[in-house]
Amino acid sequence: MKKNTTKKRSGTNWAKIDALKDKAIDTSDIPEQGKAFFKRAMLRLPEPKTAVTIRLDQQVLKWFKAKGPGYQTRINALLRAYMEAHKA
Repeated sequence: MKKNTTKKRSGTNWAKIDALKDKAIDTSDIPEQGKAFFKRAMLRLPEPKTAVTIRLDQQVLKWFKAKGPGYQTRINALLRAYMEAHKA
């Protein structure tokens, strides 16, 4: 199993969350889903990613890293958007 590498502590008060009773949780912004929804529902798992080596300009890499954790995910999202925009 992969070791947790998160350095930031959660700001969530988990003791308060655990103490909540079900009736105290506001679910008004979550629509009810009936049997028809679950009958049509399909499990879609994300495609696995492939590790690659890529050469980037130093300034480009520094800029993405300066935006915080998840810079590789942001680079991937940008490349995906470019790919989608240029599909035939």
